[in-house]
Amino acid sequence: MNKKEMEEAIISNYQKDEQMMILVFAQWCINHDLDPESVYLRAYPNQTANPALQQALDLTVPREEAGDISNDTVLGVLSLYGNDDLAFVVSEEIQKLTKK
Repeated sequence: MNKKEMEEAIISNYQKDEQMMILVFAQWCINHDLDPESVYLRAYPNQTANPALQQALDLTVPREEAGDISNDTVLGVLSLYGNDDLAFVVSEEIQKLTKK
């Protein structure tokens, strides 16, 4: 594998992992009866149409069919990818959920 192929493979893997992070976020929202697009827009109000989020939403399943995604997992995945603004908004939602 030459240098260019190696770089392309690294970029491809990162993009796949990033898509998985978005899917974890979206499914976590669904599991907690939250609208992923609304939560996302609170963190990134200038990104009204995010194709990666739309793609992830197509892959989510109803809450009843989904496995549990812990709060720590979603926050950890968001932080791993530097999605601090979204992690902050998710933390606010977690606080609201724990008060119920």
